Amino acid sequence: MRKSKRPSSSTFASKLAFNLEILALLLTLAGLAACTQQESPQLTVSAAANLIPAFEEAGQSFTANTGIKVVFNFGSSGKLAQQIEQGAPVDLFVSADANYVTRLIDGGVVDANSYQIYALGRIVIWSKTAKLLPQDLLGLTSPDIERIAIANPEHAPYGVIAKTVLQNARLWNALQPKLVTANDVRQTLTYAQTGDVSAALVPLSLVIDLDEGAYSLVPETRHPSITQALGIVSRSPHQAEAQQFIDFILSKEGQAILGKYGYTSP
Repeated sequence: MRKSKRPSSSTFASKLAFNLEILALLLTLAGLAACTQQESPQLTVSAAANLIPAFEEAGQSFTANTGIKVVFNFGSSGKLAQQIEQGAPVDLFVSADANYVTRLIDGGVVDANSYQIYALGRIVIWSKTAKLLPQDLLGLTSPDIERIAIANPEHAPYGVIAKTVLQNARLWNALQPKLVTANDVRQTLTYAQTGDVSAALVPLSLVIDLDEGAYSLVPETRHPSITQALGIVSRSPHQAEAQQFIDFILSKEGQAILGKYGYTSP
């Protein structure tokens, strides 16, 4: 019967070193897998339609700075608020009207401590055809202006402002036959861009950078301050990331981006 040879100390050391290398490799692979699974969360932001150009730029800068991807859901503030109340998976609500945010705070849907006023907006009269653009509100009564678009005052803050502007100018009733109501300010502008209407009352932010058409500012004395606010949805699993986005919007860089689109700092 042959006896097996006892391995030498050098052979044992070699096998131990090899096994340790394998273990180190497995640990490295496990770490890489964990990193892949723990990628930066995706932030879902429901934002007023008047913010489309400004927030598309702001979102790109924020992601570049933090690595956090932002997905925007744009629409009228009233409809967005309703969606959030009904349980839509949203992390941050950015409204064109502070009242919608406070309403959600009162209902416990938005965290009161996260409430911030981030910008003040302006409204303009815009026309695709410069020669049709009225220089003041009274010019909207001209026969050359056949139809006028505004956002729906029932759920769009800039629609409320448009209605208030026309009421304060005592033109609301006189212009009823001309008025066309859109779902939100994005659609309001589209009506004017396609020629479906002669003019539109829209946020300055949507037209300030356009290569087409022309606009005239509505005097701020014609309407209340357009105070825009935001807040973090209470049930959001990404509270910290949402706060990072708020901090960016309120930062010098974020406010500079908003300023490019006609907003002023609160």
